[in-house]
Amino acid sequence: MNIQQLPNDILQENEQKVQVYDYYINSACLKNKVALTKNVFSFLVEGSKELITHDETVTIGNDKFMLIKSGNCLMSETLSPSNNYHSILLFFTDEAILNFATKNKLNILNTKVHTPYHICKYDDFIENFVASLKHILTQPTSLQEKLLQLKLEEILLYLIYKKGKAFIENFIVNEDNFALKFKDVIENNRLNNLTIQELSFLCNMSSSTFKRNFENHYETSPIRWFQEQRLAHSAYLLGTKNKRPIDIYTQIGFESLSSFTQAFKQKFNTTPKQFQLDKMNF
Repeated sequence: MNIQQLPNDILQENEQKVQVYDYYINSACLKNKVALTKNVFSFLVEGSKELITHDETVTIGNDKFMLIKSGNCLMSETLSPSNNYHSILLFFTDEAILNFATKNKLNILNTKVHTPYHICKYDDFIENFVASLKHILTQPTSLQEKLLQLKLEEILLYLIYKKGKAFIENFIVNEDNFALKFKDVIENNRLNNLTIQELSFLCNMSSSTFKRNFENHYETSPIRWFQEQRLAHSAYLLGTKNKRPIDIYTQIGFESLSSFTQAFKQKFNTTPKQFQLDKMNF
């Protein structure tokens, strides 16, 4: 499994608590397996980003930026009309944000709601902030480290002013419940057509361990369970949304219309087309 370790794979020095990287690519990336060893602000400049976490899939354009908690995720990066993808990445450790909370005497609540990302819109302040990060990259490394610690505090103080301190609590409190997170990965990606390898990566486990835990939780195999979920969703699309079988078979994870028809008939004892006709005449 090819996993990109960030920021380790793009920055030679990884001991600093806060680091910045000017990220450019000119070929799109689809569902890259990314292990974030630090938290990161992803300030999108060109293109769009899709993030798949353990419980959700989100997409942003270059009118927004994203704050992502350290951990495993899948990332897709789409090029702009000018065939570029560009973002400014500001990495920071858990220790850095703990120091920030202590210094600013934040009263952190004990919450069990953990969101692995936050999305914010650009405004004039943020645009100027991103421009300042680019200028810092032109400075000597020894000066960069000191300036970036101040810039992290600056952006965190501004976001607290704009959004409140709930997102800070999410980064400091980490009472992750394995069973709940495992279920979130499964339930929230049941229609996303992810592979077993991709799902196991989001759960931070090997494919064999994932399959074993899955069968313990759901008393069936992953392949069977996901097919049941997708066939049930196809029945909803056919009967309620009046979608044609030819329009939905790839959406629900089948490679051909014939394989979808065969699986549908095996589950519902009728073809997708006849199922839809029966619903219309009901």
